[in-house]
Amino acid sequence: MRSPQARLGIDLGGTKIAGVVLDWDGRRLAQGRVATPRGDYGATLQAVADLALTLEGEAGRPCSVGVGMPGSLSPATGRVRNANSHWLIGHAFGTDLGVRLGREVRVANDADCLAVSEATDGAGAGARVVWAIILGTGVGSGLAIEGRLHAGRNGIAGEWGHNPLPAPRDDERPGPTCYCGRRGCIETWASGPALAADHARHHGGGMTAEAVVEAARGGDAAARATLARHLDRLGRAAAQVVNVLDPDVIVIGGGLSRIPELIAGLPEAMRPHIFSDAFDTPVRASQHGDDSGVRGAAWLWGTETV
Repeated sequence: MRSPQARLGIDLGGTKIAGVVLDWDGRRLAQGRVATPRGDYGATLQAVADLALTLEGEAGRPCSVGVGMPGSLSPATGRVRNANSHWLIGHAFGTDLGVRLGREVRVANDADCLAVSEATDGAGAGARVVWAIILGTGVGSGLAIEGRLHAGRNGIAGEWGHNPLPAPRDDERPGPTCYCGRRGCIETWASGPALAADHARHHGGGMTAEAVVEAARGGDAAARATLARHLDRLGRAAAQVVNVLDPDVIVIGGGLSRIPELIAGLPEAMRPHIFSDAFDTPVRASQHGDDSGVRGAAWLWGTETV
């Protein structure tokens, strides 16, 4: 293909595939989304390729292509691993998509893309070390250092959601079963579905996470107790990373980032578990919201990995 004149980013999610084209100054030239063909690798691959080519045509210029996705590509095999979109696991997604598009494709974990996006021109812009957390259907995180993705030697830097919940209480052992085969992963306690499941365990019913939040705001004591437990667990889990990494800013993305009570309450929930006499790390909601992942995928070109 001709030399890229724009960046194209794809956010491959479990239910939707979003795409955007940005010029080299970050201005949006085209955008779109399609449903994800769940359970079908070939159809998912083709849907991503079709969307990329459609958006490139709308932008009217050749594009580099970056993709954010659940899981990551193994540096040993180039194949997808650790993805909750299980039909992707074991496939050489980056290579296969590159063949269809006729160019190199850069692929990163969706939380890594959040980190790059927010470090570039979002809530972490100007910070040296940005730790970005996704709290949604799943839980993950990514790191950006001086605006560039930090993937790590084994490509797992920021793989936070599948560590065990720190300092579990008696009623938190052994913890809920996780799709990864373990029990008590942070994801099983801190995700949106986990919030809803915790409320059901303690108070019955089948309320969604959104309904629990609304009930808490309305003064419902049971819902408020659920939010308090959720924030406590999130604080324990996040403090463990701060004690190791000590980032300059923490950015929260995903569906639960729309709960201002969690953003505002997280520093105090972390504070008792921080091994320091001073703790003033800002916690911010992602500036680009649902667009952070797709924008970060586009920014995979021009912000080299460290």
